[in-house]
Amino acid sequence: MDRGIIKVGIVGCGLIGNKRAAIIKDDPSSVLCATSDVNIINADAMLRQFGGGDGGHAYRDWQEMLKKQELDVVIVATPNKYLKKISLWSMQRGRHVLCEKPLGRNAKESGRMVKVAQENGVVIKTGFNHRHHPAIWKAHELVVSGGIGPIYFIRCIYGHGGRPGYEKEWRASKDICGGGELLDQGVHVVDLFRWFLGDFEEAFGYTPTYFWKMDVEDNAFAVFKTAAGQIASMHTCWTQWKNRFTFEIFGEAGYLIIEGLGGSYGPEKLTVGKRPKKDREYIGGIPDEEVIIFDGPDMSWDLEWKEFVQAIQESREPLGSGRDGLEANRLLAAVYCSAKEHRHVKISEV
Repeated sequence: MDRGIIKVGIVGCGLIGNKRAAIIKDDPSSVLCATSDVNIINADAMLRQFGGGDGGHAYRDWQEMLKKQELDVVIVATPNKYLKKISLWSMQRGRHVLCEKPLGRNAKESGRMVKVAQENGVVIKTGFNHRHHPAIWKAHELVVSGGIGPIYFIRCIYGHGGRPGYEKEWRASKDICGGGELLDQGVHVVDLFRWFLGDFEEAFGYTPTYFWKMDVEDNAFAVFKTAAGQIASMHTCWTQWKNRFTFEIFGEAGYLIIEGLGGSYGPEKLTVGKRPKKDREYIGGIPDEEVIIFDGPDMSWDLEWKEFVQAIQESREPLGSGRDGLEANRLLAAVYCSAKEHRHVKISEV
């Protein structure tokens, strides 16, 4: 694709779809040309607020939108059950796709989406905006540069407390979602695990439902192991009550602790800990710490979109690709299998 204006259509005009639309409006390289939602009022409102002028159209039927509109990119921001079908339709008609996480309800759906993207020569990206949060991005730069030495382990806590009536929302339906909290917030966590440590070979986990009266899990506990023996552990939670995100990386030379994601999760903070050394040898004692506060607005959505557009222009895989979405779902599938069968599960099995 040349570097002309990218024509975008959005299917799903809820909270996330509107986040994407706001970014497109402020991006000189792209324009929102069409919107679709089962609630046509939402589609009309999004187009009026964020559309690129004359010629745009709002649709109730997304298939009609894809047939009638000349689009370069389709953003699919619907509940999980519909991600696969809409993405496949778009890619089979030559459109690049940004599909919100978790890229379908399971690894089988993700795998089909990745395959169709390859067959049609288009780019598919998973909505993994967490990679672009400044504290996480800076931590990744430090890890890649060897700032804390070889990594030993990572651990993460990520959760919120739901809201009244949460058990009646679409996220509580296994048919619509494919899973609960593990698939909802856990998919972001395992994507970050892979970004920092690479692929894993084994998983073990539990997926209980403690509080909410629903047929999916409201908590997920999981441990992953790489072939080199590095460990990543997580607890994702719909019974956290007060929103929390903590991501900790420990290496030979020190550690990185990320707290907060902005908004209700609190300001982003990165603590960089360095172990003391004497004569080039690490010694005991209190590490030296530097605390970096990132108190600006959340730019992760903007940075993710810019990276996606650049990937399309350069005909390359984007950061947080379809393949990344597939591999994240394979890790989650291993956890679900482990929780069901009460055993360690090889990632190669799923």
